Amino acid sequence: MPLEPRESDLPRIVGALKFYQIASIITGVMLLALCAEMLVKYVFGLELELGGAYGFLAFVPSGTAQAVNLSTGILIAHGWFYVLYLFSNFRLWSLMRWEFPRLLLLALGGVIPLLSFFLETRVAREVRTYLASRAERSASASSAAPSSNTVEASH
Repeated sequence: MPLEPRESDLPRIVGALKFYQIASIITGVMLLALCAEMLVKYVFGLELELGGAYGFLAFVPSGTAQAVNLSTGILIAHGWFYVLYLFSNFRLWSLMRWEFPRLLLLALGGVIPLLSFFLETRVAREVRTYLASRAERSASASSAAPSSNTVEASH
């Protein structure tokens, strides 16, 4: 039987979920930009250059960029955002106390195009449902338990 999150971790799960959602969307967008960049580079033999001789933003033949090479920038940015995404995955995974294969699936979201968007929606729904059911269970358990603060009057 899988473990449930600790009671003390419940308030931190909301923040971890928000961090995961933001990192997931940014990583997904950067992965799509990376795929587009790879397509343009390897199919058409072009790179994106910023501020070069051809204007503010221009496609130049691969390997001839003289100014800021945005193609390389996209590669680097995606790499760093993927590291941030992995950290957000680990944080949410450890607080929710999920099994290890779930962490591997979440990590694939930054490698397989569009997967991070689907996982973000599914994971957010699942975590919010779990938190709501956990709050409901604790509310019903506290209302069912007799209060220990009552004082009986004796004559």
